[in-house]
Amino acid sequence: MILWIFIMAALLIVFAAAIIYLSNRFRKFQVVKRFAKGKKWLERTVSLALVALLIAVFWITMNFMNAVIVLLHLVVFWLLCDFGAYIFRRITKKEFPKSYAGVLAMIFTAIYLCIGWYLANNVWRTEYQIATDKDIGKVRLVLFSDSHVGTTFDGDDWEQYIDRMNAENPDVVLIAGDFVDDDTQRDDMIKSCKAMGQLKTKYGAYYAFGNHDKGYYEASRRGYDSEELIAELEKNHVTVLQDENVLIDSRFYIIGRKDRSEEQQGSQRADMESLVKDLDASKFSIVMDHQPYDYDGEEKAQVDMVLSGHTHGGQFIPINDVGEWTGENAKSYGYEKRDRTNFIVTSGISDWAFKFKTGCKSEYVVIDIHEED
Repeated sequence: MILWIFIMAALLIVFAAAIIYLSNRFRKFQVVKRFAKGKKWLERTVSLALVALLIAVFWITMNFMNAVIVLLHLVVFWLLCDFGAYIFRRITKKEFPKSYAGVLAMIFTAIYLCIGWYLANNVWRTEYQIATDKDIGKVRLVLFSDSHVGTTFDGDDWEQYIDRMNAENPDVVLIAGDFVDDDTQRDDMIKSCKAMGQLKTKYGAYYAFGNHDKGYYEASRRGYDSEELIAELEKNHVTVLQDENVLIDSRFYIIGRKDRSEEQQGSQRADMESLVKDLDASKFSIVMDHQPYDYDGEEKAQVDMVLSGHTHGGQFIPINDVGEWTGENAKSYGYEKRDRTNFIVTSGISDWAFKFKTGCKSEYVVIDIHEED
């Protein structure tokens, strides 16, 4: 949460600088100069109005933060096009109109963010193969996290993804947090939970809380609290694990951790060693921990696999790994093995406040666990 507050604050500061930069660049357009008829104050007013119009359009059609994202990308592409124009002038000794650089920047920004929208609003399949020396046979898991119901899809859209997961013939489906969002409305929550009841698995579906599931605001904001969410999930055959474990077919454990946000908000969650101290270490252990943070504790506890979400795969180029740089996350995306522990972080099946993913794509994950040859 602290990382996101820092990112948001930095974005707003850069946003203010972006407004000034874009306003100055729009002043170079001949149409603005002709309209102002040499009046500098009118040039500044018109160019600032154009920037304000852009912000208003994207704010109304998406939201304020996505308007910030669009303008920041426009600034980056404009800077690149200005640099390209400078190189062109140095090589050819010919003038490259500054307005041309601006037009190209807008085209490149539109194309780039359309790709980012597509990556966020469509769902891919990602597969991992995990070998173990433990007696587990073969197990197929389907993992997803960060659906944030109501962002890229709502309760009515869930069935298509349930059908795709069922087609994988999973032994178990695991939900690693942020099933709903702070703004997910009650009706969408209920419809999504009902869709979960259509999952076809051998051993069931299991869920661990993320930082948004319980909500950062009063329950009245979205019309339900975490207990009602649990009731709806369990009504639809999803087992909720809060610092709890379940032994599946005497072959492997599923352990669901409370989210790290519990500690950040003054509550408690069990440490990893406490969660496994009474378990049979000869059996394969799978941990759901929404935030990929406690890798040291999980490695020390010698669990076999840890599944996380939360990071949205880093979301944007070039800040994909900022969580790792700051120590807020142990990993932003993908697979890593430390000693005997396999760590997997998924980019999530949906998106959050932002409507674009440029550094990753939305996904659900298929994990095949098998014994070593």
